[in-house]
Amino acid sequence: MLKNHLKISIRHFRQHKRIFAINTLGLALGIATCLLILLYIHFEWSYDRYNEKAERIVRVYFTGNVKGQRMLEANVMPPVAQTLKAEFPEVAAATRLRVAGAPVVIYENKPFRNLEAAYVDPNFFEVFTIPLLRGNAGAALQEPNTVILSKAAAQSYFGSADPIDKVISIKGSAQSYKVTGVIDKVPDNSHFHFDLFFAMTGLEEAQAPSWMQSEFYTYLVLPEGYDYKVLEAKLPSVLDKYMSPQMEQGMGMSLAAFREQGNDVGLLLQPLTDIHLRSDFQFDLSPHGDLRYLYIFGAIALFMLLIACINFMNLSTAGAMRRAREVGIRKVMGSARIELVRQFLTESTLVAFLSLLLGLALVYSALPWFNQITGKNLVFDLGSKAWILPALLGFGLLTGVLAGSYPAFFMSAFKPKDVLKGKGTSGGSFQSSNQLRSGLVVFQFFLSITLMICTSVVYRQLQYIQSAKLGYDQNSVLVVPNLWALGKQEPAFRQTLEQDPRIEHLSYSGYLPAGPSYNNNFFLSNSDNTAEMVKTLRYDVDEQYISALGIKMAGGRNFSRDYGTDSTAIILNEAAVKAFGWEAEQALGQPLVHNDPENGPTTYRVIGIVQDFHFKPLHERISPLVMVYQPSRAAAIMKVNTPDVSGLLTDLRRTWESYQPDEPFEH
Repeated sequence: MLKNHLKISIRHFRQHKRIFAINTLGLALGIATCLLILLYIHFEWSYDRYNEKAERIVRVYFTGNVKGQRMLEANVMPPVAQTLKAEFPEVAAATRLRVAGAPVVIYENKPFRNLEAAYVDPNFFEVFTIPLLRGNAGAALQEPNTVILSKAAAQSYFGSADPIDKVISIKGSAQSYKVTGVIDKVPDNSHFHFDLFFAMTGLEEAQAPSWMQSEFYTYLVLPEGYDYKVLEAKLPSVLDKYMSPQMEQGMGMSLAAFREQGNDVGLLLQPLTDIHLRSDFQFDLSPHGDLRYLYIFGAIALFMLLIACINFMNLSTAGAMRRAREVGIRKVMGSARIELVRQFLTESTLVAFLSLLLGLALVYSALPWFNQITGKNLVFDLGSKAWILPALLGFGLLTGVLAGSYPAFFMSAFKPKDVLKGKGTSGGSFQSSNQLRSGLVVFQFFLSITLMICTSVVYRQLQYIQSAKLGYDQNSVLVVPNLWALGKQEPAFRQTLEQDPRIEHLSYSGYLPAGPSYNNNFFLSNSDNTAEMVKTLRYDVDEQYISALGIKMAGGRNFSRDYGTDSTAIILNEAAVKAFGWEAEQALGQPLVHNDPENGPTTYRVIGIVQDFHFKPLHERISPLVMVYQPSRAAAIMKVNTPDVSGLLTDLRRTWESYQPDEPFEH
């Protein structure tokens, strides 16, 4: 019977090539779009789930509220891991990670760079499932000054030679590191990506007992089926026991007194599998996804498939009269309705599977372009997992049934006496068909118009982002980072910049309102009430910073070399002025105190106020910012005044390379 259905289907496709081609191509486009979006959703959802203990691992993060300023930071204090492991028996294991940047690696006097590095505890590769190609996961980082490399890093440094027991060094450091292990690579769907993992054993900062500084990403392994909220409820007692004494010693105020003023700090837990899609933290290890976007993309994928299926239904039912006599004759010859339903569902399923094959070809063709747009490295491999092929077959079958169900039941309901006498067009079934098709067309256009409106909104949002007034001047501003790489030649390069007439303003700072930037939380209090602190972000700048970026002054003056007292002067933004409860004219001259746990209190005096400018994503409210007169070697920020920017860059690159530094010229 199935063979007969297939013969009739193929004969029908040959007779109506145009309708068949439109149906097949329409469904193929819908299926390809749906598959691409589902591929993206699956990748986003799979973050960190490659770990065998993924459902048992939680990350400890820091939260706080200081005078209404909310803090959410992904890293915590050095002793947190060992303290929680010792205090709570339900913590099966604890491990830490500390970012080490992108150091210049030296091997046989040859420098290598551009690979990210981190310090990790010895048990890191026992907690996270990143198998070692060479070495032992439990022992590789037990000794100080050891390192595990990715395969890419090992090939870069040593070529085809065996990397184990090779010794590398880091520029600017007296330490050398022995290679004790090699991994393939950290999976793409991980919330951290590093190529070098140095042993944290022996790292001085890792042994610090301070509960007043962060920088350590801390992960705990809990028992199978354990509710992490139970452990989370016990964490405040840890801060009371360990953090409060240090806080009282450094700031003159206990944690209890701090909380009585309406402030709070604490440690919370986050499941590993929530990090990518349910995070909104400062200082995280990689950009976050957004769970809401996955729901939106899933709805779009469903809408696109529905539009294609509705199009298939409408075309099939619109051509029903061509097949009405066929249905009538087959019924007269004894065909049951169920056989006709099977016939039409066979045709729609056959079209669906042909469309699926064409859709898969479109997916493979479009995937490189799609990866470029999304910034992902999505791979569509039918043989990578056992469930993919059955899922695709089920997907094709479901699409065929969905698209062909109504035409099948509609056309199989024709009455032989009506269609053979030519009365089919006036029958009630045809009238109800027209009504249903009209409804489907309306629904199809509704979905299409909705998607177009959403696309228009997104386009306008992107235009707004590109044209929004940020509060600083982006035009003709050139940044050259990593001045420290010039070593002893840095003063000569600075002199070259200062003497170039094409550079109007020249500033040195690692703090930038856009792109890679230093971050530094800074707590200040009014000298009249040092117990009430305001959390701000601190920018270390020089006297040319405001001019180079075109930031507008709202009152007072800029920093100046002519004032020796500017070493303890500060400039606030308007948000900081409001946070202290002042008007602009009241803020000038006010003393503010910063209590450093190690160096004691320092009093600063407000000399100026800048207009608010955006230094965080546009959807975030501008927070309090403090500028301190503290030039650095991090980067040169230049306001250039020349139409030939490419010529200026060529000259700067030539000058940079003449010093033969290990770092290439970047801008």
